[in-house]
Amino acid sequence: MLGASAPRIIGLRPGASAPGRFLVCATVTRLLLIDDDARLTAMVGDYLRASGFEVDTAGSLAAGRERLAMGGYDALVLDLMLPDGDGLDLTREVRSDARWRKLPLLMLTARGEPMDRIVGLELGADDYLPKPFEPRELLARVKALLRRAQPDPVADEVLRFGRLEIDVGGRVARLDGVPCDLTSHQFDLLVVLARSAGRVLSRDQIMDSLKGHPLEAFDRSIDVHISRIRAVIEEDPKTPRRVLTVRGAGYLFARKQDADS
Repeated sequence: MLGASAPRIIGLRPGASAPGRFLVCATVTRLLLIDDDARLTAMVGDYLRASGFEVDTAGSLAAGRERLAMGGYDALVLDLMLPDGDGLDLTREVRSDARWRKLPLLMLTARGEPMDRIVGLELGADDYLPKPFEPRELLARVKALLRRAQPDPVADEVLRFGRLEIDVGGRVARLDGVPCDLTSHQFDLLVVLARSAGRVLSRDQIMDSLKGHPLEAFDRSIDVHISRIRAVIEEDPKTPRRVLTVRGAGYLFARKQDADS
């Protein structure tokens, strides 16, 4: 059981080894790993590099900010607890900066409280992974985040609901023509709801539709993502007209949302 008095946790489980050689990538994907555990960053870094990624590491918030400012990263893996601050602070900064707003972000945490993970998701983390973890799971989650961040070159589907437009291929939602500030997870969830407009979806149905998403990250936090979506697309999130809660059943994306729709 994790806690403040627990011994220092090494993120990889005993017996974990790097994958066999060698996953060849057409273009090199750059990752930034921020964690103050030198042994963990060395092991994880080697594992990801053996999988075809280019990996930079930082052991503090300050060093992570410097690395991030250099640009060119395709995803960020961030520890929640760092010696000079909280990973949540950097998560907030990343999501408030236009340069990094869409950057896939995976949070690592040794904290046992669900609220820590929920807060991270509320601030814009796309996924979380509790320590200790299997390196293969980290790799799978990173790959899933990267896949979802890529526009679908064959998808030209555009969903329109009054003033709200959802460009599935372009992976952007617009309200009155203005792009909405949604994370990759939130956009995918919005698409699932919108494609079933007028029909109530249960939590299980939503998770089944989010193929490729780590179910653990979504199970008890769908409500968190719905709340964030409402904050972006609703005029009054407390009295939503687009994404409705059906008590005891799930969520419903309204077909009629605006007076002119």
